[in-house]
Amino acid sequence: MAKRFDGSQQALDLNNIRTDPDLVSQNIEVILNRKTSMEAVIKVIEENIPELTSLNLSNNRIHKLDELADLVTKVPNLKTLNLSHNELKSDRELDKIKGLKLVELWLNRNPLCDFFKDQPSYISAVRQRFPRLLKLDGNDLPPPIGFDVETPTTIPKCKVSPILVTHTQTNRTLSSLGEYHKDSRNLKRLKDSTMRFRLLKHTRLNVVAFLNELPKTQHDIASLTVDFIINHVCFSVAVDGKSRESTMAFSRVFITVPAGNSGLCIVNDHLFIRMATTEEIRRAFVAPAPTPSSSPVPTLTAPQQEMLTAFSQKSGMNLEWSQKCLQDNEWDFNRAAQIFTQLKTEGKIPDVAFIK
Repeated sequence: MAKRFDGSQQALDLNNIRTDPDLVSQNIEVILNRKTSMEAVIKVIEENIPELTSLNLSNNRIHKLDELADLVTKVPNLKTLNLSHNELKSDRELDKIKGLKLVELWLNRNPLCDFFKDQPSYISAVRQRFPRLLKLDGNDLPPPIGFDVETPTTIPKCKVSPILVTHTQTNRTLSSLGEYHKDSRNLKRLKDSTMRFRLLKHTRLNVVAFLNELPKTQHDIASLTVDFIINHVCFSVAVDGKSRESTMAFSRVFITVPAGNSGLCIVNDHLFIRMATTEEIRRAFVAPAPTPSSSPVPTLTAPQQEMLTAFSQKSGMNLEWSQKCLQDNEWDFNRAAQIFTQLKTEGKIPDVAFIK
């Protein structure tokens, strides 16, 4: 294998290794479609050239990739892999090595290539496993579309104690969704097409009557989020939040269309309910901390209070805006009155200033 390794490129060429003259002359069989041979090759790579970036396994009658799965952890820098002229019959074999961060892959002259109706379908199937791929069978691919995010880290295994299990089971009992099951239209569980139809609610009266039959709940206003999707025909409103008696999470999506001159008609209402997670339960129905004031509100003297009341009566503005006007004019009543008259004439005082 040393003769087949190019140190300058960190590349190992094992093309048609079973017919290698040096191996044949010594009666050594390296048949890579056999588990023992492939495992031996990967062990040699791991122990001697773990920084390998390019591996050529073409022309070796390989029909499955089970043993190659070890490359993901043992040869993490591998970028180029040549599996052409082998006997891979299904693209599902690629799932076994999809952890590799390949930028170049060769699969041509494998039976699996004949099962795709066209080239775009073939490229799409391969790129689902290797999203960073830039070259397939020697042909350049368009740059991959992705998100500039960090590589996700592995979450530590959960250590479950008997106390935690008991608490979780109790909590799930308290948060049971049993009251909703009889009306649930979960298409993953409900296979009967007749029942699927019957559980749909039509017309305003039927929908309102059904909503009145649902268990009474209290909603955590602070948990609500609202999303809008709008086009020229209709718009969709998605509301997510938390509710209780037992704390549950819900998502409700309305699709509406214009009705009349200024009204809306809900043409579809989809309610999804699930048990809340432990973190969601912890954060639900918690009163928000009061926002600290950046500076203390100054206390008015008795003369200022009298001036404020008089100015509010004469100007028609509420106390808040009257005080602002007086403060801006250093509590000079006449100057504040002149400025108020000028701004009102110019229409620069908002309507909110006159709401008492």
